Amino acid sequence: MTSDTITRPAATATALRNLYYLRFGFAAAWAALLVATGAGLGPIGVALLVVYPLFDVAAAVADLRSSKDDRPAAGLYANMALSLAAAAGLAIAAASGTPAVLRVWGAWAITAGAVQLVVAIRRRRLGGQWPQILSGGISTIAGTGFILQAGMPDPALAGVSGYAFVGGVFFLVSAVRLHRKTAAGRDGRG
Repeated sequence: MTSDTITRPAATATALRNLYYLRFGFAAAWAALLVATGAGLGPIGVALLVVYPLFDVAAAVADLRSSKDDRPAAGLYANMALSLAAAAGLAIAAASGTPAVLRVWGAWAITAGAVQLVVAIRRRRLGGQWPQILSGGISTIAGTGFILQAGMPDPALAGVSGYAFVGGVFFLVSAVRLHRKTAAGRDGRG
């Protein structure tokens, strides 16, 4: 076993840890902004709704670059495609109202959650992936909830901010777990 074979997973874990901290910060700030703007479909609300999946694309690109030789490349490419489609779909759906936005957001949550689940399962050897596995599974359930909510009287986007914040918390927990694992590895305990 070469030293490159040993250090590659550690480098990937460190890069993921940093990305997960960033994703938590973004999700928390985004959720707060969506709540502060009234979670409506005005220009700021629509911009926020479109920016979230675009940030997801950027995060997947950063993830892909940091884990070049890791196994989840196909999942990350799928996530990029789904998130780009979601951003475009949300921009278009906003003109039709909240139910259409909830349907697009829900479909994205279901599909992106399934991809997140698969990627995290494939990465579990790196550590810190159980929160990502749970988040992916919960995302599929939440997505179904958004789609169902779209058919209810007076659907609202308020749940979208909570969904994003909770997803961010899962990223934070994963980051902390990866931080502990990489620190233990440096100390010779990993």
